[in-house]
Amino acid sequence: MIRVPKKFLKGVSNSMVVNLDLVEIKGIGSILADKITKSFGSEEEFLKAVENLEVDRIAGIDGVSQHRAIEIINSVLGNPTQEFLKTERAVQIYDDIIERILDFASTKYARNRILLMMPTKNESTIEKTMDFVMNAKSTVSKLPRNEIKKLLKKIDPKEGSRTQYNPSRAILVESQEDYRRMIDLGINSYCPVITAEELESLEDFELIVYVYNEGTMEFEDASNVTMVNRESEAFEIVPNIVLSYFEENYDLLSNILKIKKILGRESVIEEVLTILDSIDSVDIDETVFESAVESAKEKADSKLKEAIKKIDLRGDEVLNLLNEEMPEKLQKIFDDVMNQARVEVKEKTGCAFDPFIQKYPVEIDYSELERVKKQEISRKQVKSFEKQVQAASMISKFRKDVEDEIQEMLFFDYEFALGCFAYYYNLYPAEISDNFSFKEGLHLDLALRNDKNIQRIDYQIQHPHNVVLLTGANSGGKTTLLETLAQISIMAQMGLPVCAREARVKLVDEVYFFSKKHSLDAGAFESFLRTFIPIVTHEKDKLILLDELEAITELEASVKIISSFMDFIHNSNSFAVIVTHMASEILKYTDVRVDGIEAQGLDSDYNLIVDRTPRMNYLARSTPELILRRMYETSSGKLQQVYKQILEKF
Repeated sequence: MIRVPKKFLKGVSNSMVVNLDLVEIKGIGSILADKITKSFGSEEEFLKAVENLEVDRIAGIDGVSQHRAIEIINSVLGNPTQEFLKTERAVQIYDDIIERILDFASTKYARNRILLMMPTKNESTIEKTMDFVMNAKSTVSKLPRNEIKKLLKKIDPKEGSRTQYNPSRAILVESQEDYRRMIDLGINSYCPVITAEELESLEDFELIVYVYNEGTMEFEDASNVTMVNRESEAFEIVPNIVLSYFEENYDLLSNILKIKKILGRESVIEEVLTILDSIDSVDIDETVFESAVESAKEKADSKLKEAIKKIDLRGDEVLNLLNEEMPEKLQKIFDDVMNQARVEVKEKTGCAFDPFIQKYPVEIDYSELERVKKQEISRKQVKSFEKQVQAASMISKFRKDVEDEIQEMLFFDYEFALGCFAYYYNLYPAEISDNFSFKEGLHLDLALRNDKNIQRIDYQIQHPHNVVLLTGANSGGKTTLLETLAQISIMAQMGLPVCAREARVKLVDEVYFFSKKHSLDAGAFESFLRTFIPIVTHEKDKLILLDELEAITELEASVKIISSFMDFIHNSNSFAVIVTHMASEILKYTDVRVDGIEAQGLDSDYNLIVDRTPRMNYLARSTPELILRRMYETSSGKLQQVYKQILEKF
């Protein structure tokens, strides 16, 4: 077992801590414990990940799913979800709420925080979360939500900064002691670190940073060497130690800056981006040199050819030419044409050099061309290095502020998601009470539909009528009402506003929701007893919702047991709503309130006309006659005659 020391629970509210001295992580055996320790390096590192709600990082452990990672974190933090949601259907309703909120989240951070939102009975926690969500709803209502959503999708930070290794740049040191110091600083992760003995040629690298102590090495006029004192900061030797973090997150920071400007919040990011933009790129297109020289050569050849046609040579000038001495008038033409060619090369490359050999046709000195290219690259590398050092010095002081702003935006995404959820679903805060009631309630499935015909529901269950039988029309909305009640209860205890104009919610310890599959046939009778009767044996406040609990066999025995079950709940602080078509039989053995949803007829399209708000203290009939009439009206031939004969019996 892994044990969690109290010091790791500082960020967790006392209401969520199982044991303030030591907390055992339930369900983690020795094998998984070993995997966790190996993956994180230490138990302390794992517990920091739990404290930071790093679901994805824990889910990255071999054999741990996202759902399992959430369970592990909840176990460490003492979140009571499993104790609160007691049935599969209750868990499904909770999961559905979470999924709806996740639709508005853009970052892993926000999604992880949402996944860890749990129901609680702590009123202070509920009120704090409720205030936070309602403030978020108010905030997002005034914002350009679509624009912000697009920007938030671009601010997920990278998993980790990847060190960019540059083999064209080297750190040159004077001694083995200096070499070890560079290794200790981690500089070898960015570029090679070499000693004088290992340096074969200066031309092996585009840039050499000579970290000197005594300065005993001489490099004459080497253009690719710059000197830095060994006592300098690490970023003065390798600026990327500081700059790489900002450069890799450039787009992320740009998008955060846009969001903060929309929100009207202060930011240091604009200054950071200005510094990054000031760093010159050292990318050199070497083909510019070749193309410039080739173009100048072709023009020079053409000019020489035309100029020679206009020159008359005397006999002695011809003899001198035969003796490989250039006549003065020819030399002048060559000088003028070559000068024009050099000017053209300088204009196109920015470098003044002579890559031509005086011949006709003109020849190119490729060794000189290569030398100049390397020299120019080295010169720009040195200049860029100096600017990088200057930028690293300026920008290093912003690292903490930038990290804080990134975290601020990640938290804003969490806030934005909750605010959008509350805004688009039109949610309102619930009031903590001793009973359950709501006005103009709506199932979340219906909340986003732009349909004026959707009916909002009013309903309540309260002492002494804390156990209610719900009766009425098939397809009348009984299941939807139960699910709406479950949603309101669970959301309120999560600290979320609810989908009702007004709502009062009792804080309970457990929520049970049994769906239609629990029918009481003979084979399931014992299972029924084992499932339902223990619910009433422990003294916890419960909300119990049973959807169409029916008896196919042993009707008399079943209604006696169900009525006894209801009496136990009635004499407690718990609440129950039971959908049934056996109300008349059950009422023979117990005295509970009966509410009814009744169909009033069929519309022109043969759809049921239903007032979906239950009538209290009203035993509503189910709708077999109306359903038969719909079947009769929509069928034909012999089948229609059969339906007609059945209807006549009604």
